[in-house]
Amino acid sequence: MIRNSMSILTKILDAYPEDGFLKADGFDEAVIGIDTVGGRLVYSFSKCIDILMKEHKMDYEEAVEYFDYNVSGAYVGEQTPIWVNDNFDL
Repeated sequence: MIRNSMSILTKILDAYPEDGFLKADGFDEAVIGIDTVGGRLVYSFSKCIDILMKEHKMDYEEAVEYFDYNVSGAYVGEQTPIWVNDNFDL
C-alpha cells in the first residue's frame, strides 16, 4: 500500500475547509480524527505526550503533568478539542 505523506490534520482541513477547527498549538501530528457530530478535532494522548517529551525534553511524568494541567485541562469553548486516552499497553 502506498501512503500519502500528508498529515491527518492536513487531510481533515482539506476535506472540511469551511469548518474552522480549533487546533492545539504544537500538536498537529497528534491529530487522529474528528468528531463529526460536534465538529471538533480529536487528538491522541500518547502522541501528545511523545511530542512533549521529544520537542520540550520532558520526561514522561513531566509531560503528563504538563499535558493534564496546561493542555487537556483547558476549556476554550464548544470547539475545545477532544483528547483520547490511547495509552494502554495490552
